[in-house]
Amino acid sequence: LQNHSLFGDTEMSQRTERRGIHVDQSELLCNKGCGYYGNAAWQGLCSKCWREEYQRARQKQIQEDWALAEKLQREEEAAYASIQGAQSQPQAQPQASLGTFSKFEEKKTNEKTRKVTTVKKFFSPSSRTASKKDNQEGKTPSPSISRQSSIETDRASRDFVDFLKTMQKPGREVHKHSRTFIESMANKKDLGADELSEYVQDFYQNMSERLMTHFKVSSENVERVMDEVEKYIMTRLYKSVFCPETSDDEKKDLATQKRIRALHWVDIQMLCVPVDEEIPEVSENVVKAITDVIEMDSKRVPRDKLACITRCSKHIFSAIKITKSEPASADDFLPTLIYIVLKANPPRLQSNIQYITRFCNPSRLMTGEDGYYFTNLCCAVAFIEKLDAQSLNLDPEDFERYMSGQASPRRPETDSSWPQVDPGPVVSSPALAKVYQNLELLSGLGGRQDRVLAAAQSLQSDLMTWQESVGQEVQEIMEKYPLEIRPPAPSAIDSDVENDLLPPPLTPQVFAG
Repeated sequence: LQNHSLFGDTEMSQRTERRGIHVDQSELLCNKGCGYYGNAAWQGLCSKCWREEYQRARQKQIQEDWALAEKLQREEEAAYASIQGAQSQPQAQPQASLGTFSKFEEKKTNEKTRKVTTVKKFFSPSSRTASKKDNQEGKTPSPSISRQSSIETDRASRDFVDFLKTMQKPGREVHKHSRTFIESMANKKDLGADELSEYVQDFYQNMSERLMTHFKVSSENVERVMDEVEKYIMTRLYKSVFCPETSDDEKKDLATQKRIRALHWVDIQMLCVPVDEEIPEVSENVVKAITDVIEMDSKRVPRDKLACITRCSKHIFSAIKITKSEPASADDFLPTLIYIVLKANPPRLQSNIQYITRFCNPSRLMTGEDGYYFTNLCCAVAFIEKLDAQSLNLDPEDFERYMSGQASPRRPETDSSWPQVDPGPVVSSPALAKVYQNLELLSGLGGRQDRVLAAAQSLQSDLMTWQESVGQEVQEIMEKYPLEIRPPAPSAIDSDVENDLLPPPLTPQVFAG
């Protein structure tokens, strides 16, 4: 990838040029000049040219191995003839010479056996399947995963049969060869990833050629049939060919995820992304694009994974179009795709790219919008792997500090125990703006909590002082005016007590009967 200057920008006191991300469309095409889209995994070649180069290199390696085996064979025969001649002479030959030749013969035999075994690997791959059989038997998948795989496999088989019923005789032929191919692949699980890809691609090519030549099927219908064949075969073979043990795909996945996590501080301005996430429709498209590229890992068929990439790319174009109020260009698309990949950090990104590269119908990767978007995704991943300070127009020291986590362009270093908000940079993402707003609220709440705690402690001290002063005053009053309690005088109930306040006594009244 090449970085070309897009527009001038006086920044601080040193940098006067702002770099953008630009890739010439010719760089997306095959290096052989065939006109199809190339791929970084194929050294810039399209699938057709890469297969030709791979087969040529493979044949050359086989010929070199056979030549070495024949050379060792001739040397062994010559050594055997010389020892036979030595035995026909008188027995005066010392025993040391025989011992020396025995060591030489043993060395040559071992070397020949190793080389011949290497050659045989190309022609009898099934002989190596027993080496990992014990390890594979010890691996028991989760019951839930097994049930899900079984459901998807059964559904794919039913859909494949229903589709082929409309083709009658060609359909039966396709179904027969597909089942035979799947059964043969069961004995090739220990092959390398490139060899597995070669077998699958050979099957695609032979099947499409047979449909066109033997059954006279049109090219359009052949594409439809091959799409269904790919769906059926790859659904059945997914567990054994996705991220195989013989490849380093898992190691690349971990390295890419670690790299993207280290670049979490990269924002829209650094990549010159022409997207304004303050616009609700733009923000919605960005979220959908992130969701689509993450969803790619949940698909089993290469075509379905490509469909996720295509939907993601279309959401990106929509976001750019809404922001700029004009159609998006290729120079706008790639930086935005890089930004989406950085924000999404898709799971098993390298494994998914390699899976599509190895087992997808080659016609989809060489032409059409699927091939174009997939090629741009490969470019985006390659750019992320090689991203440096110059690409982002940063000082190398600042770039290293950001990568190591010692500093962040959004948050300056501070000794405060509460998160501080950097008022300098303008945050374009609504989500990030909300985060900074929450951090600011937390900072204010921290100060308020400290003031409340200080006031509570002061109130507690005042209450204790007031309680002591009140007790002291009561004590002083009681000492100054002691309280005397006198017992009441005894009185009889029938004693004559004159009291004018009592009512007069009741007078008996007599009523005439």
